[in-house]
Amino acid sequence: MSEKQLVGVILAKNEAEHIEACIESLLWADEVVVFESGNSTDNTVKLAEKAGARVIQHPFEDFAKQRNAALRAVDGEWVLFVDADERVPDTLASEVRETLKNPQHVGYWIPRHNYIFGKLTRHTGWYPDYQMRLLKRELAQYDPERKVHELVILADGGEAGTLENPLVHYNYRDLGHFIRTQRMYAKFDARILYEEGVRAKLRNFILQPIRQFKWRYFTLKGYRDGWHGLKLSVLMAWNEFDKYWQLRQVGRNSGK
Repeated sequence: MSEKQLVGVILAKNEAEHIEACIESLLWADEVVVFESGNSTDNTVKLAEKAGARVIQHPFEDFAKQRNAALRAVDGEWVLFVDADERVPDTLASEVRETLKNPQHVGYWIPRHNYIFGKLTRHTGWYPDYQMRLLKRELAQYDPERKVHELVILADGGEAGTLENPLVHYNYRDLGHFIRTQRMYAKFDARILYEEGVRAKLRNFILQPIRQFKWRYFTLKGYRDGWHGLKLSVLMAWNEFDKYWQLRQVGRNSGK
């Protein structure tokens, strides 16, 4: 066993609003590392150091490469990835500590409670929202082809377990934040689709948003979130339209 059994890792850029509280929720780990993109323009780095974290600065290319670089940069036997706008409740911290006394897997899925516009969202696709975040460092890596919505690959076909207690995610504080973030994801997704040979067709601008809305609102029971679920379903339908619009723009810019 390495000197540090568990290192909590936080990827960060301009996270002064969240970084101290996030670090505080991880101080039970053997070490907390803030893996900063190298170009924050706020006081994220100073606040992180003051809160007790070690800061490593590494230029950001995409999310998969950043997480892989973090895995190589720390020396814990296990890594728990936590985003800056997430918190680790005491119940999850206790479960992680207990799990690592006798781990049965080399990676673990963790559910998330997502607070969107300040409201706990239990349907519409945001729960249980499993994330594979607890990893045996030397036996895990992120698929370099998945530059967003990262995919963990466990060595030798290793199986993943599932924890019961959720992370808490303070996701999308307002409509503007939601739209900016989803546009960023749509841009990444459009590039991935283009590289896979997909081209935007007229029907995509109609059928894909409709399918997304039906999936969110009916299949994933967004209606049980009331007006909140309806609004989120409409917004995610709009995001599908935007994804294919950006795919169209990628094609035009590439001259194909």
